[in-house]
Amino acid sequence: MTTVTDAARDSATMLGRNLKHMLRYPSMTLMLIGQPVLLLLLFVYVFGGTMGAGLPGGSGRADYLAYIAPTIVIMTVASVALSTAIYIAKDATEGVIDRFRTMPIAKGSVLTGHVLAALAQTAIALVVVVAVAVLLGYRPGAGVAGSLGAVGLLLLLGIALTWLCLALGLAAGSVETASNTPMFLMLLPFLSSGFVPTDTMPAGLAWIAEHQPFTPVIDALRACLDGTPTGSAGWWAIGWCVLIAIASYVWARRLFTAARAG
Repeated sequence: MTTVTDAARDSATMLGRNLKHMLRYPSMTLMLIGQPVLLLLLFVYVFGGTMGAGLPGGSGRADYLAYIAPTIVIMTVASVALSTAIYIAKDATEGVIDRFRTMPIAKGSVLTGHVLAALAQTAIALVVVVAVAVLLGYRPGAGVAGSLGAVGLLLLLGIALTWLCLALGLAAGSVETASNTPMFLMLLPFLSSGFVPTDTMPAGLAWIAEHQPFTPVIDALRACLDGTPTGSAGWWAIGWCVLIAIASYVWARRLFTAARAG
């Protein structure tokens, strides 16, 4: 019990440290929030009229807003996770992690602190992005069950992508590389059902879009927010998130341990 208590205390200390860094350098947080907001405004006001009319049963900008709002929410989670790779790479290259290793703290707390801080930053970013979407006219039809499902899915996705970016950041070797390696997380939603239905794509591209992780996650979140059944998309979304989270956790811990041994 003492070991668990010490680990929880050390993780809380690392969380506080990372939150102070975020407050000290707010430009990163503003960029992480501003990017999805700009994408939302761009797609709604520039492409929304035409794209909305092309949706099944769609008639214009309001329908396209309802369609892409869940996608922008997912991209917000990915955007914040991406910053974690930069933070952990910065700690590694500046020798901060080496100093932590000499201290009597739970070594896993260093990584856990980054994850918890990223989740806190994600929550703030999501509140802002959803508020902007609501101001634009987005009205989700989710009830209590749908809202809880959406929150649970976003939490699971945030954990999975954050551990993935931690691993990528530790493997990068430099802050510059760490800032570029996870960029595919911001590109994959464009190659999914996030912005247009997959059945409107060419056959080969549609197959790729339908079998990559972001499509079931976006479809499941869209269903939760609409208050409709998620169907198989829900199980695929959970499965992908759990798989990514476990594999990334193991990878990140191995990289961290190997660096300690070195």
